[in-house]
Amino acid sequence: MTAATTRSAREYRGTHTEGRSPEELRELVSHVGAELELAPAEHIIEWAVATFGDRFCVTSSMGDAVLAHLASRVAPGVDVVFLDTGYHFAETIGTRDAVEATLPVNLVNVTPEQTVAEQDAAHGKDLYKTDPDLCCALRKVAPLQKTLEQYDAWATGLRRAETHDRIIAPVVGWDARKSRVKVSPLARWSDEQVERYIEDNHVLVNPLVYDGYPSIGCWPCTRRVAPGEDPRSGRWAGTSKTECGIH
Repeated sequence: MTAATTRSAREYRGTHTEGRSPEELRELVSHVGAELELAPAEHIIEWAVATFGDRFCVTSSMGDAVLAHLASRVAPGVDVVFLDTGYHFAETIGTRDAVEATLPVNLVNVTPEQTVAEQDAAHGKDLYKTDPDLCCALRKVAPLQKTLEQYDAWATGLRRAETHDRIIAPVVGWDARKSRVKVSPLARWSDEQVERYIEDNHVLVNPLVYDGYPSIGCWPCTRRVAPGEDPRSGRWAGTSKTECGIH
């Protein structure tokens, strides 16, 4: 990353306060998606920051801080959105706090409209057992949708190597449900590339990753995974559910 590129990214922070229309955003994606498909992750983030300014954010589930770290190098002060469901492991909250304390990012902590107790009163105790899809919709999908109203684009840590369902995830795509540009700078990264980046840059990792939890969600719906098993088999174990609905 050149000094000129870094300066350009910083200059664009705080601009583009007026959002583009969905039609404009969709048209933009149709022109740049293929062009950026083979670009390095840093260049993809640079493009997003230069294009969307402060209407671009990064989301993180705090399994690790790879994407937040990468984005902070390109655009110090970038918004990093964390969905605080009220059901996270203490280690995940600790990782969130460590990211906020050690990286030059603006941590945006997003909570659902209802507390866990209010949700229990409205829908019955432990909704994650009786209707996990609704629980995810209320505590993840809806809060993210509302938060993204102030952005035109957001970056995710989505990688094609994670699940079969994600194998066709574009680097830059259009999310019709959210009417926003979805950027996945790490889409083409292998597990080995992630591990190398973590080691080379001393990136924060949720300690649960080293305790048998390679994919971390809310504690009621996440289990340890045995060596050699699908890394995401511990998510919603015993059900047919494989995604929370965000992707």
